[in-house]
Amino acid sequence: MTFHFLRYFYVLATAATLVSSVAEGQTLTLKPFKDDLFAYPATLSSDSNGAYTVLDYRELRDINQRDQVPERRVNAQYTDTSVRKVQQDLLLKTDAGDVRHVAVGKTEGAGIIVLYLHGQGGSRKQGVDDFTFGGNFNRLKNLMAGNGGLYLSPDFPDFADTGAAQVAALIGHYAEQSPGAKIFVACGSMGGALCWKLAARKDTGGRINGLLLLGSLWDESFFTSPAFKRRVPVFFGQGSHDVVFPVANQEAFFRSILAKSKAYPTRFIRFETGTHGTPIRMTDWRGTLNWMLSKAP
Repeated sequence: MTFHFLRYFYVLATAATLVSSVAEGQTLTLKPFKDDLFAYPATLSSDSNGAYTVLDYRELRDINQRDQVPERRVNAQYTDTSVRKVQQDLLLKTDAGDVRHVAVGKTEGAGIIVLYLHGQGGSRKQGVDDFTFGGNFNRLKNLMAGNGGLYLSPDFPDFADTGAAQVAALIGHYAEQSPGAKIFVACGSMGGALCWKLAARKDTGGRINGLLLLGSLWDESFFTSPAFKRRVPVFFGQGSHDVVFPVANQEAFFRSILAKSKAYPTRFIRFETGTHGTPIRMTDWRGTLNWMLSKAP
């Protein structure tokens, strides 16, 4: 009797765990945070069944009216700095080198992990600045902290193999602390070189669940990467007046992804008249990450 009872209890417990896991997978959706303030401006055009969209960006409205001090300090209603209570400046020692990084949210047991990799001349501090880029990093921090997630903004020595190895080690460490987490990597400007390197690595290419390229570059090697084979969602945000990485090149790369693999989960947002930093300011983190969560392998 005791054996059968224990066996029956074990079966019930296992079934309950599976049901719970499925339910969690179905409901992994980020809750709103200041959605009205960060909503996209009007759509000017779209194609590819909505995968490609042109938005009506305007500097006078989207910078000058939004910021108390243009490009330096956003108006107060766009931020909630109480999130700093769960923000830590940390050092992780890895075989690839020491990785200084800022962590916001749950460093263990997170349901979602988002990394931001800065561009040339940046640092880990850029990705956690509450007041620049229209308060968009503050929103991302609050979205992660408020949804049982973890946000990471690291330093790295270069945009080549050493930098990629250190970021990969950082991802590996926190993936082990949160084995059920979906992992998304956002890369600003030159940081995109690391996004593509991570996609190409066996470890991170088989582990990450989405890439966000913000005013960034393209890399044909993506088509032979583990991440591409897994159909990892890719988001592109680009200003039409980006003089660092021309929008036409990134658009062509986006369309080549669709041509290579039918219905590949990719989206492109073109901010009309926007410049190099516009996508970091204007990208709707919640809408984009929720779309990625719904498509993530």
